[in-house]
Amino acid sequence: MLRLVRSTPPMPNKTENIVDEYALLQRIVEGDAPAFEAFYKLYYPRLFRFILRTTRDSEHIEELIQETLLLVWQQPERFNHSSKISSWVFGIAYNKSLKALSKAGKYSKDIDIEEFREILGDPLANMAENIENQDWLNQALDSLPADQRAVIELTFYHGLPYQEIAKVLDCPENTVKTRMFHARKKLNAFARAKGD
Repeated sequence: MLRLVRSTPPMPNKTENIVDEYALLQRIVEGDAPAFEAFYKLYYPRLFRFILRTTRDSEHIEELIQETLLLVWQQPERFNHSSKISSWVFGIAYNKSLKALSKAGKYSKDIDIEEFREILGDPLANMAENIENQDWLNQALDSLPADQRAVIELTFYHGLPYQEIAKVLDCPENTVKTRMFHARKKLNAFARAKGD
């Protein structure tokens, strides 16, 4: 059996119930099905959100999550410690999402705007304004290519630094910065147009 060795010690955890992903992955390498089940439960909600944001295709999310986590189960030794485990898993999901987008040749317009609730305010306070903001946000995010949406998602929701995002997207860090620059520029243009 392969033995995983931690390249860097994990960050100290602030809560007692944090799962040690490295220990889970080591157990998966050893063929431990309950460890994979725990890993699956840990990553399912994160992958669901990431794939939805990247592909905007709610019909194929389950399939893409299954494909991503099946690869983790079948080939856990592919994790090479050059990044965080989460970056490795998101990288697999991103590649599978790009293939799905390529096959489908279309994007879904459905999006959950829950993460933007602070920006948009209380939806019950002014229903008409909320509907207008939701439409604006959908249009703004729809204008971004998948690679720019992925950078936005990994930065603002998953809190990954550009260096880790570069590993997930398999591109240079400067490319990530460029994608973020262009995404922000497009979103700012939408915001200015909304204000007019």
